Amino acid sequence: MSVFHIIQDVVYENKFVFYIFFGFFIGFIALRQYLYGTRYTGTARLDDKTVIITGASSGIGKEVAKNLAKRGAKVILACRDLAKTNKVVDEIKRQIRDTKIVVKHLDLASLQSIRKFAKDIKQNEERLDILINNAGVFYCPDGFRTDDGFEMQFGVNHLGHFLLTNLLLGLLKKSAPSRVVTVSSNAHEKGRINFDDINSEKKYEPRACYDQSKLANVLFSRELSKRLRGSGVTTYSLHPGVVRTNISKYVRQQRVFSRPLIDLYLVLPLFKDSEQGTSTIIYCAVDESLTKESGNYYRECSETIPGKQALDDGVSKKLWELSEKMVGLT
Repeated sequence: MSVFHIIQDVVYENKFVFYIFFGFFIGFIALRQYLYGTRYTGTARLDDKTVIITGASSGIGKEVAKNLAKRGAKVILACRDLAKTNKVVDEIKRQIRDTKIVVKHLDLASLQSIRKFAKDIKQNEERLDILINNAGVFYCPDGFRTDDGFEMQFGVNHLGHFLLTNLLLGLLKKSAPSRVVTVSSNAHEKGRINFDDINSEKKYEPRACYDQSKLANVLFSRELSKRLRGSGVTTYSLHPGVVRTNISKYVRQQRVFSRPLIDLYLVLPLFKDSEQGTSTIIYCAVDESLTKESGNYYRECSETIPGKQALDDGVSKKLWELSEKMVGLT
């Protein structure tokens, strides 16, 4: 009997099980394609443009750097781990001939490092056309603090980029039209800014702190757009999708998932890989249709209304003023 006939007999005798399995398989594929989302295919060039990407030593940042280098930009990788980032540079240079790519040290958990980096950029770069605030941390264990004593997720994801952007505004304005792209997350929809315990000293809950930091990203981008109105500098915040990157390295340490087998074999395959997660970032960074847009929130290469907490002008203004004090701008 042939293999085909054996399979035919098995299917005939176990129709119900087969149909359930087949339906599950089709549903899995459909869900995966939905979660993979939209791919950006725009071809805009960035010749003679300068881009800074934070957190470009791996994951989404690395893939964004590669894409923008292909478009002709001078790409500055702003990262904490120089040895790791230099390997990324070598990899990109092997793939893209005559690429202009530079590595500079930046630790977003240190206000001193941010100020040193910004001073270097202002002294040595003639222009800055695109600033991509991409670096981030996720689900840090209790007790993790920045060098300046801030709760790590709020300190790195929001305050670090807040200070960096403000220190580079002069160069961005000089290079206008220019853009500030801030990577947030749909987690902002569940977040709230806890002004009474902004550093989570009274109570620490990893997810709440992460959600707060991502809400802060959207509020920052919206408030920044108001303050830059008429300057030629436009701002965008976005959700890149759920992406398989090492940002989740602390999740398993804290037993967030009680069923690791299900997590590994069923959940992770549904997530985007790093290259797929770049689409909305690149769209916000280069697409010509957004030239006159500013302060909006994007998902799957389309403008999307953010959570209602992100639309509160009073909160965004209060957060801005608090952030200025925390990082020493006032």
